[in-house]
Amino acid sequence: MAYIVTESEAAMIKTKDTHWLLWPFVWLFNLVAYIVTLTGRLVAGILGLALVFVGAVLTLTVVGALVGIPLGLVGLLLFVASLS
Repeated sequence: MAYIVTESEAAMIKTKDTHWLLWPFVWLFNLVAYIVTLTGRLVAGILGLALVFVGAVLTLTVVGALVGIPLGLVGLLLFVASLS
């Protein structure tokens, strides 16, 4: 049986309460909060460190830096969210 996380269980920010220029950051934070609540803190921390590592390896190439830097930042956000 699949476990579905409802919005009340996750610490999500409502986009109606924020300015429209900040919506991409709110969406990113909501994605990280959803992953942490879905997987748990330990798995989210391990996944975050893995994404940081893959992002750092991709950043070593010029073409991969376009994907590696955002991937590393999402991994860092995921790792920090799993610590709190």
